[in-house]
Order: sequence, then structure tokens, then C-alpha cells
Amino acid sequence: MFKFGYIGVVGNTNAGKSTLVNALVGEKVSIVSPKKQTTRDNIMGILTRDNYQLVFVDTPGIHRSKNKLDKFMMKNVRTVVSGVDVILYIVDGTRFKEEEKEYIKKLTDTAPTIVGISKVDAGSYEKIYPIISSLGENKDIKAIIPFSSYKNRNLDEVIKEILKILPEQDTKNFEFDEDMYTDKSVRFMTAEIIREKALLLLNEELPHGLAINITRFDESGKTAFIDVDIICEKESHKSIVIGRHGSKIKEIASRARPEIEEMLGKKVMLECFVKVKKNWRDVEHEIEEFGYKLD
Repeated sequence: MFKFGYIGVVGNTNAGKSTLVNALVGEKVSIVSPKKQTTRDNIMGILTRDNYQLVFVDTPGIHRSKNKLDKFMMKNVRTVVSGVDVILYIVDGTRFKEEEKEYIKKLTDTAPTIVGISKVDAGSYEKIYPIISSLGENKDIKAIIPFSSYKNRNLDEVIKEILKILPEQDTKNFEFDEDMYTDKSVRFMTAEIIREKALLLLNEELPHGLAINITRFDESGKTAFIDVDIICEKESHKSIVIGRHGSKIKEIASRARPEIEEMLGKKVMLECFVKVKKNWRDVEHEIEEFGYKLD
């Protein structure tokens, strides 16, 4: 018997959704940073075993919309919630908010819902028990699982509970090739790797206004040649991204290059530039230019 299903991974910003998807799939499909709204688009992480294929859909963190990019991100979450077989809602075990219970209640009315409590390695179990007790008031939640992505704790339980929900199939009707681990192109993943390094190296005021525009992507030879523009929204931010004597942009490129080389399996010549596009997050054609399809 076989099982297949789509699992929507939903939760507040920085709850640990992307880290969990990467850990479950065993490959880096979503970038990770401590900055809010790191994930902007829905990204599939595909886990295939002999008798099942699980497609985890990593979604942007739930937040209030302030611009058109934010609205696009929240539309992505709503689309996933309404179309998956199982919802996996991630609660940050270090900063659970009681108001999340109301949102989880709406989710359980939409699809079978499992709640994962992340970052149990960052806090004592004494702090986790009250969260489990509070969430347990909702009898429609299929399972509540404390886990740690970094310590690989209870990740097998997450898989086990998802498989309990999915119906059995007589035939192997998997929708993706068994060697696929994401639906995203290497070009998209390259841009995300560069954005991740920028998020990690730049201060708090910059991340939300950053985008990566790949202007050259030639991997036809033994060496891949990649040129990118790092987009920021203000002239005052441009010098910060560049850094003193170009130090910051060089460090972004030097940190991104090894990961891109590993992904492509070849040497990479990476050139990064900085451009300013004021308020691009409210300009539809620019949002789409940077890879975020609004339709």
C-alpha cells in the first residue's frame, strides 16, 4: 500500500517552519535566517520513500500586510491552507501566543491539522507542558508534537502522524520523480541562497526591502557564470549593502558561492552588484520581475 499527500506548513514568522521542512526532507529547500519574513514564496520540499511521498509546502510566516508583497505572501498562505491534505501548524515553543489558538481552530475546520511545537531544545520541558495543555483544549487537533529540528528530536513522530491521516492507495501514484526534493529551479534557489547570506550579514532595517535579481545565469560550461543585482529600497541602504571598500557585498558573495557550487556541482563565478528601486514592494511589475508571481 502507498500514501501520497500535500502538507501545508503554516505558522507565525520565525516559528521554525523552513528549518523543519529542510530537516524532514534532508535537503536545503528553504533558506533560513533569524529575520522575520525570510520565506516569501510557497516552496515545496518533497520527501519520497518506498511506500510514500510527502510534499511539504513551506509558506511565508503569518503577519499583517503592509504592502503588495506582503499581500502576495498572505495570499500564498491562504491558497495552501485551502488546498492541502494535511495542515502542519508550527508553534514557536519559546514564544507561544494564546491568540494562535483561534487561528488553529479555523485551520481544523478546513483540513486535518497537526500542531508541532518547535525549538524544544531552546527551552525547558516545563515551559512546553502548559502549551500542550492549552492546545489540547481543541479536540479537533489530530496530534500535538514537541520537536527539535536541530537535534532531530521527534521528527519521525511528525512523519508518523501525517501518514496516519493520509488514505492508503493500491498504486504508487506519486506526483513527482523520486529523485526530486523541491519544485523550485536552480535559478530560484541561487537567488534565495544569496538573499539568505545578505539577511544574515545585514542589520535589521534592511532585510524586508531586499530582493535578488539574476541578470546572468550561464551554467552551460564547466564553470557557471552568474551575475546578480541585490536590490534595496533606499539610497542610504546601498552603501550599507556594499560595505566599507566593498567588504560587505564581497562577503555575501563569498558565503553564497560554496553553496551554489555544491548545488550545481561545478565552479561558480559570482558577481554581485547593488541597485536601488524605491518602494519596489508596492510596484506590481517589479515584484513579478524579482520572481514573485502575483496571479
